[in-house]
This record gives sequence, C-alpha cells and structure tokens, in this order.
Amino acid sequence: MQRLHRRRNANVLTDAQVLVASGTFQVLSDPTRLRIIHELLSGPKSVGALAIACDVSASAVSHQLQRLRDLRLVSFTRKGNTLLYELTDDHVGSFCREALYHADHVVTGRGHR
Repeated sequence: MQRLHRRRNANVLTDAQVLVASGTFQVLSDPTRLRIIHELLSGPKSVGALAIACDVSASAVSHQLQRLRDLRLVSFTRKGNTLLYELTDDHVGSFCREALYHADHVVTGRGHR
C-alpha cells in the first residue's frame, strides 16, 4: 500500500507564524507604542525625548519601551547617563510606516480604494 504524504503548501501559515504576526498587530494596536515606534523610525531617542514627542509621561514611555524590549523590537545603548532607544526590527518599522500611510489615506480620503 502506498503511503500518502501531505506536502506542506508554501503558502500555508504555521501556528508559530500566526502567533508572531498576531502579536505584532497587538503591539501596534496600542497608540502610545505606535507613537514611540513612529518616533524611533527617525533614529535613536531618549525616554525624555520620546515622552515630549508622544505627549505622555516619561514613566508611560518607560513602561511601553520595556514591553517593546521584551518583544525584542527595540534595544538601547548608553550614552553617558542617557539611554538611547532604537528599533531593532526593520520589519516592524516598515509595517508601522505602511500602517500609518494607510491611516493617512483613510483619514484624508486620498488614494484609498
């Protein structure tokens, strides 16, 4: 009797891929985290600079940065007494740009189908 083997279709998502992708959507669903990621697209920033740019407290920024660090989306380097945070995942940066580009089209009504 011939054994039938199911070939995995390259277009079928694995459970791990779905979990990571849905986790990425979850991370970006928080307005403060999205603002932080947007600010970090232009380069490394301190907690204080992010707090000012995002119009939230430094404590709130620190909390969200810790969450992003836990997910390995940002990292920091020390410059004197200051920690500078930067994006470590180019995919999330690109995804954020696309999401904000889409949002701009929805809000302004330009180029949206």
